[in-house]
Amino acid sequence: MAGSVNKVILIGNLGSDPEVRYLESGSAVAKFNIATTESYTNKSGERVDNTEWHRIELWEGLAKVAEKYLKKGNQVYIEGRIRTDSWTDKEGQQRTGVTIRANSMTLLGGPSGSTPGSAPGGESGGGYQQQNQQPRAAQAPRSSDPIPPSLASGSNDDDDLPF
Repeated sequence: MAGSVNKVILIGNLGSDPEVRYLESGSAVAKFNIATTESYTNKSGERVDNTEWHRIELWEGLAKVAEKYLKKGNQVYIEGRIRTDSWTDKEGQQRTGVTIRANSMTLLGGPSGSTPGSAPGGESGGGYQQQNQQPRAAQAPRSSDPIPPSLASGSNDDDDLPF
């Protein structure tokens, strides 16, 4: 086997609004946490939920999309890679943390109260990728594309379905 793979796929809910900052170079960086929950029934028949928190980092166009459209509680699909960072904190202690650097993001849930997996109007959410990658589908919007009017208006018109 040649090479190696560092790929992460997560579907989770934002724990807070994204924190977006702009570097002196003009590059945008967005950071936020998402929660993923695994549920199972233990030996005594009790339902157990195990929640993991993941630190997500988006750059450039993805960061701008996150700033504009993501809010606490939204459900997102993230593809990226694991990155381990080390730094010295204010007290001089050496710290290490794991971050997921996303290269693709799909908005799965609309405003609070929407069905997971659907965007306003009952259509699927928008998929966004870094611009230096090929889109997953010919109709998938790029991170620089605005939200289509059918998603923004919240109409529930099924006549626009492609099938």
